[in-house]
Amino acid sequence: MATGLRNLLVYQKGFSLAMDIFELIKTFPKEEKFGLISQIRNSSRSVCSNLGEGYRKRRYPAHFISKVSDADMENSETQVWLDFALACKYISKEQFIEYNNRSSEIGKLLNNILNNPEKYS
Repeated sequence: MATGLRNLLVYQKGFSLAMDIFELIKTFPKEEKFGLISQIRNSSRSVCSNLGEGYRKRRYPAHFISKVSDADMENSETQVWLDFALACKYISKEQFIEYNNRSSEIGKLLNNILNNPEKYS
């Protein structure tokens, strides 16, 4: 992974959220192992992995934009899984608000990249 990638605020925030979600889901019921746990873990991690793939190929604007768009999609999916976690009472309303707000901030940063990809080439 390129050092420049790790310096991006969106990567740092995405990685931090994914790691916090990883810790949070350790408290979820075991019967969710192949359901909600797997889904939210994968989508939250995919934000950074898609960003990394795109960043590495940023000299190809269409590829870069596509991968950043995928990262944004995965971030939105993470928000949906947070909705389910709240509805299932696996997390508190306060936890939901914190994680959802962090995810929304990541979405804004990703959309800034999508609107200004030339700044990253």
